[in-house]
Amino acid sequence: MEQRTKRRIALSAYFFLTGVGFSTWTSRIPTIKENLQINEAELGSILLVMPIASILGLPLSGVLVTKYETRWPMLLGFLAYALSLYTIAYAETVTMLVISVFLVAFFMRIVNISMNTQAITVQKLFTKKINGSFHALWSLGGITGVGITTLLIWLDVSMKAHLLFFTLVTLPVGFWAFTRLIRGDQSSSGNKFTIRKPDPYIMSLGLLILFAAICEGGMFDWSGIYFKEVIGTDIFTFGFLLFMICMTISRFISDWVIERLGMKGTFTCCALLIGLGIGIAVGFPSLYPAMAGFALVGFGTAPIIPMALLQAGESKKYSTGIAVSIIATYATSGMLIGPPIIGYLAHAMNLRMAFLFLLLMGLGMIPVSRLFFRIKSKT
Repeated sequence: MEQRTKRRIALSAYFFLTGVGFSTWTSRIPTIKENLQINEAELGSILLVMPIASILGLPLSGVLVTKYETRWPMLLGFLAYALSLYTIAYAETVTMLVISVFLVAFFMRIVNISMNTQAITVQKLFTKKINGSFHALWSLGGITGVGITTLLIWLDVSMKAHLLFFTLVTLPVGFWAFTRLIRGDQSSSGNKFTIRKPDPYIMSLGLLILFAAICEGGMFDWSGIYFKEVIGTDIFTFGFLLFMICMTISRFISDWVIERLGMKGTFTCCALLIGLGIGIAVGFPSLYPAMAGFALVGFGTAPIIPMALLQAGESKKYSTGIAVSIIATYATSGMLIGPPIIGYLAHAMNLRMAFLFLLLMGLGMIPVSRLFFRIKSKT
């Protein structure tokens, strides 16, 4: 087996298992809510800890992936992430849960920055585009985690045994993959973030990923409610599940699409798919049109963040690690502000009309992407 293929498989293992871990605990949220006897408002406040912890973890992540080989923060962050997940099962008070959730999100951010930084380096070993496949495996891991959780709940397996199983399986795999990751990839230049002189290249790319993250975050948190309250179906998970499946498929084929349409054309195509999908779901609020619309949104949103992270690696001002950290800040911010904005708009009007905000964000990526490529051509 080629050395570059071994690198790709090892990194893929981290992407997949991180996705499994994230959906493993989030799919147990109803159990946690019942065990701690907390209401929806309290749960929402607890979940707000995640984006806050992610943002706090970004500066440290940027330093680690530039000062050391990315495989080291990836391994140590992953081990801490797996162990933090396990502590959630033993959180018997809200305070303990907040601490556990904070640690999970904090270490997950370190792993994500490390993975995406190394993914850009691995991409350089191949002539064809492969970056999208890494993110597809994260999504596939998410679907796998939900499936495993569903099975274990059906078998009446306790949450403690469930999370222990995940930790015991992932720790040895993490060590195995670590030995096959790229070494010596720390950067010797571009490791300082200058606040006084914003880089137009990074800023335009950040806006692009911000819009995409708002769309993703809105779909993650509001898909089920849209199908329940607007579409009026009892099986309200259909829309979210279809969205996730299409995201995964899209990320697997995105590298092939980029090879044929080019990066600029793919950004435009993705934006149009998001706009068309939301337009169908809002314009025809019944089961099958809404499902078709959500599928299109899944296909459209999936490639944006992987493509943007890949473009971040071409920054002339910052090292790959710093550039990825800055771009990830925009992504985290989008995930944070998207769902509340939908909620406020839904309260002011209704949820159906609130989803038009996602349509605007999707189509808004077209002029922003064109601005980005104009800036890129001048650098």
